[in-house]
Amino acid sequence: MDEFFLASPRGTLLAGGPYFVVPPSARKNALADLPARAAGALGVALAAGHTAPVVVGAIPFAPDADACLYVPRWVRHGPPPGPGAPAAPLAADPGDSEQIPPPLEYAEAVRRAVKRLRAGDLDKVVLARSLTIPYEGDLTPLVEALAERDPTGYTFAAALPGGRTLLGASPELLVSRSGRTVVANPLAGSAPRGADPGHLMTSAKDRREHALVVEAVAAALRPHCSTLSVPEQPSLVPTASMWHLSTRISGELADPATTSLELAAALHPTPAVCGTPTDAARQLIAELEPFDRGFYTGLVGWQDAAGDGEWVVAIRCAVADGTALTLYAGAGIVADSDPDAELAETSAKFRTTLGALHVAR
Repeated sequence: MDEFFLASPRGTLLAGGPYFVVPPSARKNALADLPARAAGALGVALAAGHTAPVVVGAIPFAPDADACLYVPRWVRHGPPPGPGAPAAPLAADPGDSEQIPPPLEYAEAVRRAVKRLRAGDLDKVVLARSLTIPYEGDLTPLVEALAERDPTGYTFAAALPGGRTLLGASPELLVSRSGRTVVANPLAGSAPRGADPGHLMTSAKDRREHALVVEAVAAALRPHCSTLSVPEQPSLVPTASMWHLSTRISGELADPATTSLELAAALHPTPAVCGTPTDAARQLIAELEPFDRGFYTGLVGWQDAAGDGEWVVAIRCAVADGTALTLYAGAGIVADSDPDAELAETSAKFRTTLGALHVAR
């Protein structure tokens, strides 16, 4: 799949393959100069006569890994998606799967993380696991199924190096910019849709996990904004199979030249997908997660030549490589986390993606 697709409450964007690729970074921290490199690519496209160019693509979790961004040949905009007819089941056997790490090993990793958290090494860490199932079919029906299942979310498909595709339906907007208006909507604290959502509002563990994320997002945005509104209490938002604690943060840019990618780079990664403090959480993730996240918990989105754009967190997602789909799910671990509960949360998130793809498990 060589096209880019993003559907959100703001609208849909479909783009063709690369017209001009954002060049790789010469710096160790590739994220640091990504906004400048993207602006340069948009400038080249404008100089070449490209009409209303945008940069689209995906940004990885690790700051030293290069993004996969480009100016597409063409772009089509449309209205937000609406609910559609039920999609056909996915032609794959979810029983023939590989989990990394296996469930018991994941629970043990959570126990080790909790020990470090209680020792005061850090405040929060997000630990993830993966699930791989065979799949060799067309990806378009999968993306359509994701958009139809949750039209209020953020459905995406983005080409990756090596002929792979990142696809998913994220509930979380990292940041958007429209003129001088900035919006971020961090989520942290989750429960299966069948559970009592009121528990999230009264859970000390989930409220602390959520507060850490909101504080970090507000602190990262505040230097860029002349005004910033941060609600004192979170709200509950549903997806097709999960409840989340949500806080919608809005503000006005102090400098109208600040681009959406500059804001995204300042925010990424939030404690919702990494932990806090960031460096300590990254180190513990590298120690306890037995796989490379790649673009999972990275970003997917777009930016135009004026700096407007929309960037969503790459969760509830999978990577297709032509022979299989690898799904990812993570949970936020704090000092009073229960390993069995965190394992159950990641299993619920796998079911979310499998259910969206119409795979029974």
